[in-house]
Amino acid sequence: MPPSMKAISQDILGGPEVLRTVEAPRPTPRTGQVLVRMCATSVNPVDCKLRAGVVTHLGPPPFTLGFDLSGTVVEIGPEVESFQPGDEVFGMIFSKKGAYGEFALANADTLALRPANLDPIHAGVLPTAALTAWQAINLADVHNGERVLIHAAAGGVGHLAVQFAHRRGAHVIGTARTVNHNFLRALGADELVDYTESDFAASVQEVDAVIDLVGGAYGSRSLRILRADGRYIDAQGSDATDDPRYRRVVGHPSPADLTSIGQLAADGKVRVEVEQTMSLADITEAHKLSESGRVRGKLALTPWGP
Repeated sequence: MPPSMKAISQDILGGPEVLRTVEAPRPTPRTGQVLVRMCATSVNPVDCKLRAGVVTHLGPPPFTLGFDLSGTVVEIGPEVESFQPGDEVFGMIFSKKGAYGEFALANADTLALRPANLDPIHAGVLPTAALTAWQAINLADVHNGERVLIHAAAGGVGHLAVQFAHRRGAHVIGTARTVNHNFLRALGADELVDYTESDFAASVQEVDAVIDLVGGAYGSRSLRILRADGRYIDAQGSDATDDPRYRRVVGHPSPADLTSIGQLAADGKVRVEVEQTMSLADITEAHKLSESGRVRGKLALTPWGP
């Protein structure tokens, strides 16, 4: 019998209760792939949308969710030259056999070596959120002295985008609940608006760029305060797609970007907020917490066991 492993799977689309622990065959890496013993992954908002069928990129179930991973390479497939068994790595997966398991298959060209002074939990929550934030700031071509508005600034992508924009010398404005304002000021935010108490479109002066991590009607509202030559970057799906300033960002794997981000985090130049670390045994509760919209930074998930 081939070796087995625990994984989270679902047979139907639905709420968090459809997620269940199963015994599955341990996968074997094919050409260009590596097998990673998982140390940590995370819950991204898109996980919940895929689970419920709001997003359909994985096709019909059964499937295993999870985009982010950090862990140890235990086996390499043919034509893999960048990694060896024993390497500590972090990166992204996008397949029907995701990272919610004891082991995960990943394409070698979606991973980077984890810096020795970046712990595996923080590395495991970084990839999707950090790559989205990094690539959004690059797409917006943020420059020193520009005014940048970031929606959902305290979330997983948002709190990293705040730091990346601040590092470029931008004047950073964020929308977030008041309880998160001191947290965001410590990360480099200059102005903050509590979206539950006031309309950002009425209280924020003209901006050069918007990083919209909420979407929907936030798009048209953001356009009211965006300069005529400004840049509007949408990560969620917005009502502003017809505007010539509109750009869509979808975080994509990039070993070069991961290496840069990982080193910044390892050197303490970028802070990665992990609000809570949970076991995959508690995956249902983790998804409920993610969907509450009240997570500061990221939720980390570790495999079963102590």
